[in-house]
Amino acid sequence: MTEPILVAKKDATDNADFFLLPQMANRHGVITGATGTGKTVTLQKLAEGFSERGVPVFMADIKGDLTGVTQPGGGNPKIDARNELLGVTPAFEGFPATLWDVFGKQGHPLRATISEMGPLLIARLLQLNDTQEGVLSIAFKYADDNGLMLLDLKDLQSLIQYVGTNAAELTLQYGNVSAASVGAIQRGLLQIDEQGGDLFFGEPAVKLDDFMQSVGGKGVLNLLAADQLINAPKLYSTFLLWLLSELFESLPEAGDLEKPKLVFFFDEAHLLFADAPQALIDKVEQVVRLIRSKGVGVYFVTQNPADIPEKVLAQLGNRVQHALRAYTPQEQKGVKAAATSFRVNPALDTETVITELGVGEVLISTLDEKGVPTIVDRAFVVPPVGHIGPITPEERAALIANSLVAGVYETVIDRESAYELLQAKAEAKVAEQQATAEAEAAAKQADDEAKAEAKASRGTSSRNDSLLEAVTKSVARSASSSIGRQIGSSIVRGVLGSIFGGKSKKSWF
Repeated sequence: MTEPILVAKKDATDNADFFLLPQMANRHGVITGATGTGKTVTLQKLAEGFSERGVPVFMADIKGDLTGVTQPGGGNPKIDARNELLGVTPAFEGFPATLWDVFGKQGHPLRATISEMGPLLIARLLQLNDTQEGVLSIAFKYADDNGLMLLDLKDLQSLIQYVGTNAAELTLQYGNVSAASVGAIQRGLLQIDEQGGDLFFGEPAVKLDDFMQSVGGKGVLNLLAADQLINAPKLYSTFLLWLLSELFESLPEAGDLEKPKLVFFFDEAHLLFADAPQALIDKVEQVVRLIRSKGVGVYFVTQNPADIPEKVLAQLGNRVQHALRAYTPQEQKGVKAAATSFRVNPALDTETVITELGVGEVLISTLDEKGVPTIVDRAFVVPPVGHIGPITPEERAALIANSLVAGVYETVIDRESAYELLQAKAEAKVAEQQATAEAEAAAKQADDEAKAEAKASRGTSSRNDSLLEAVTKSVARSASSSIGRQIGSSIVRGVLGSIFGGKSKKSWF
């Protein structure tokens, strides 16, 4: 049986220890509390405990100070004082880690393809309504039907442009494609591009096996640099949800294990559920409910349990609650909700204690050997043995250069995909249209020349006909004139002849 993880203690005078059982770690958990109450230190403590037992971990480094876990701790007066209070003699040590960064600056590039993320998560990323999501689904369906690989952002941009240009044709085959929806998708893609989405989408896409490695018997801590990524909260939360979904889809059934295959910490979890459509929340609930059978433990880190939907919160058996503030009616409501989420301890006024907890002090309840939550109790988190705080740029560079995936993801691969194929299709269409236009122009020119030639031919014939007619008329006139003169002469002669030449030669005398 794998050794339990010591999470918290009462104090040096009280032997009460609070453990997280590795065989129950894939029943998930939650770490909650107001800003500055010690959630990040608790997260680091748990991550160290899993790594020590050979369990790899994935977690986002929101503030940039989790990288200290790679270096041995010590030399911190506050940590020394807390260890003394708890009667702990720490063995300071560092832990193996792989540093990741969507933007490729503070760690190895971490990418996914458009096809892997799919229309549901892309729609959430672009904040589309149902109608717009329908058009996006039509675009994905067209790509599947026509063998168009969607790898990077320009693939999807070119696909949406093609869908908009050929909306009338696609509407008949797939359903209504409105220009307004196409425009909304294009605007959303432009915003994601400006936020660095062009760096996130592409190849080589991350291989999940690279998250599940160990070194020297210790599980590797996968740290995602998220200090910049958090400025694009939809991209951050959608990426983590995609990663969780990929683990669910890819890993085989494992059943109950002595320890998880991987533990996944979802920091700033409220970003996942903020303004999320019900379909997405249902998807998260399904993944959280079923992924434990794949050997993966999921731990949400957020300010208040109320940030997490009830159906999801009900799946989180291991709970660590830091202090909450209750100055406003809304905050008071949140405190009450947090208090009622624990198994009742008759000796503890949970609702009151939540507002009194000091930094590093928690209310804790974990699952026992039978999977039943223990009654809630008050305790101090045992400090981590790794360094608390960020490492130097030189230490970061050394970690990146010597990691297990050094050089694997640094070079971008741009295979022939939807962008190139649609561009070639558009060029072929333009060439076809140009050839058709040229053929039509040539045919028109030939027709015009034929008409001109025929017209010219008719003109020559007409002139010849006119000349013949003129000659004929002239001849006729000449003949008529000649005949007229002859007849006239005969008539004159006849008349004159009868007057003068017709006398009898006989003398009148």
